[in-house]
Amino acid sequence: MKFSIGDKVLLKRTGEEGTVTAYISPQMLEVEVHGVSFPVYEDEIDHPYLKWFTEKKQAQKKIKISDEPLPEEPKKQQQKRLPQGIYLSFLPVYRMEEMEDLIDHFKVYLLNETTSLVKFGYDLRTAADTSLFSHEGSLHAFGHLFLHTVSFEDMSSQPRFKWSFTAADNLDALQTLEDVLRIRPAKLFDQINEMRQKNEPTFNYLLITDFSKAAIHVAAPKAAPLPVVPKEKKIIRSFHELELPRYEVDLHLEKVPTEAQGLHNTEILQLQLDTLQHYLYLAIAHRQDKLMIIHGLGKGILRDAVHRVLKNTPHIDHFVNEWHGRYGFGATEVSFKY
Repeated sequence: MKFSIGDKVLLKRTGEEGTVTAYISPQMLEVEVHGVSFPVYEDEIDHPYLKWFTEKKQAQKKIKISDEPLPEEPKKQQQKRLPQGIYLSFLPVYRMEEMEDLIDHFKVYLLNETTSLVKFGYDLRTAADTSLFSHEGSLHAFGHLFLHTVSFEDMSSQPRFKWSFTAADNLDALQTLEDVLRIRPAKLFDQINEMRQKNEPTFNYLLITDFSKAAIHVAAPKAAPLPVVPKEKKIIRSFHELELPRYEVDLHLEKVPTEAQGLHNTEILQLQLDTLQHYLYLAIAHRQDKLMIIHGLGKGILRDAVHRVLKNTPHIDHFVNEWHGRYGFGATEVSFKY
């Protein structure tokens, strides 16, 4: 026989290729094609070498040399850079809690998107003027420097980022530029929401554009000063607790969740205003339309302080302290806008 077990064969009728798997008789073989075995006569199959050779020749004839130039490989897209200036950049770091990603803390970077070697001073302070981190150094042109991490709780308590810059390689520039960046909780929420909508990893604050003048950075308007509570007694609540918003907030002392014994009147007032701001920002985060704030009558001290806070809180359309069948004149109704 001219075929052996394991030989590649060609079925003359169909042109399919198979493999010889067994001898049945001197004139008949068993062939497997696409996993199916069946008997065939020896004269119904042939070696496939002629077919292979013919197909190879035909393929060579089809090759044509084109006069057209080969397509150029697309250029790699350059990384998008920020406009010229010096920036403070915040990178949120998340944690998983109850099947949801919550911000745990921020990584803070200093970005020098200028052509100058910059000497800098940096100091992060709380609203009570306690230093959390300070550093001095230099940063080369288009250099990025990791400074520190800051917790979400500290970021939501209106920290102060004090900075100063000097162009070390430009004698014609001003000697030193310095300022303080303050980030209010409402502005922080806006930045985080905008960052998520744009699907970007960071949000940035422009500090200066060059050394001829300081940039106008985004900062909240200054509010009327309120009494400062010692840090160990001040309750700071963060937004990442994912607490449900309230449509009614009672600021009476017995309703405020804290131990008020031993506190001065100014400290008690600050705790009530902290509670107010917490639920204001929570309402804004949930895009709430209305909020009723119960402050009572008394001498009007708490009511006036509440109204000062409302005047300096973004996304508030208006508020009214009118007679209400349930609260009398002891409540203020707030309407939001977005």
